[in-house]
Amino acid sequence: MNTTETGCGGGCTCGSAASQARTAPVAQALAAPVPTINGIALHAEGAFHDNEALHELACAELLRQRAVELGYLPVMDATIAPELDEAAKQSIDAMLDAEVPAKDPTGDECRRHYDANLAQFRVGQSLKVRHILFAVTSGVDVQKLIRRAEDALLALSAKAVPADRFAQLAAELSNCPSGAHGGELGWITPQDLSPELAKELFFKPETGMACGLQTRLIHSRFGLHIIDVTAQQPGRLPALDEVSEQIARRLTLRSRATALGQYMRLLAGAADVAGIELASEASLLVQ
Repeated sequence: MNTTETGCGGGCTCGSAASQARTAPVAQALAAPVPTINGIALHAEGAFHDNEALHELACAELLRQRAVELGYLPVMDATIAPELDEAAKQSIDAMLDAEVPAKDPTGDECRRHYDANLAQFRVGQSLKVRHILFAVTSGVDVQKLIRRAEDALLALSAKAVPADRFAQLAAELSNCPSGAHGGELGWITPQDLSPELAKELFFKPETGMACGLQTRLIHSRFGLHIIDVTAQQPGRLPALDEVSEQIARRLTLRSRATALGQYMRLLAGAADVAGIELASEASLLVQ
């Protein structure tokens, strides 16, 4: 019998140190005072919300109180922040449209954005890629994994490396199923990749979809990649007037997001906020 096992057996870890570590934040949160905005509690006593949910509740209550102040919502006799129904959300949307109006970008701003992000507007681009994945998984020695990946990249970068060496190393080392096929991923587009890989292979001006073995390891949410681009289709770059509406929408949304963040910080700075930190730009519950 394993005398070191904790919990109720059968694989359960309810009494383990890991389980206790997970439940400790909950117990601490339940013991803490309920956060308030201008004296209005964000939730009932004993309720538990993680930090993200608390910030959403705080932003919603800041907006509700501002909407009441401006006459968009009726005054309520409440000690706990009420849940916003659809009608209340629409009223707050109307308030935000008036208080934080969208700013349309100028033609010069659209041109500068286009010139600075040409690769993002290219259509029909694709790369033929093979890779070797060194997956970062729970418990892995990351430093050892990096050294192993760097050694493999160094071996592939050597002069007169045999043509089939990449496929051999992919079969030996890769944690991707493609390793059984020499690491071949075939033709891929930016939409086929995680955002970080798409940025590295398609959207970085200094890389510019260059063919050949990439000279450094490429990091993604999956781990470390050795990547070899064996062919490319550059696609077509649309003229500015073809994508001007898309650019204008993008810049308008970006400007509005920045303005909404500033607006929320102003509301938080003017309010009596207790039990929650709102110094950083918080996400909005009402979009």
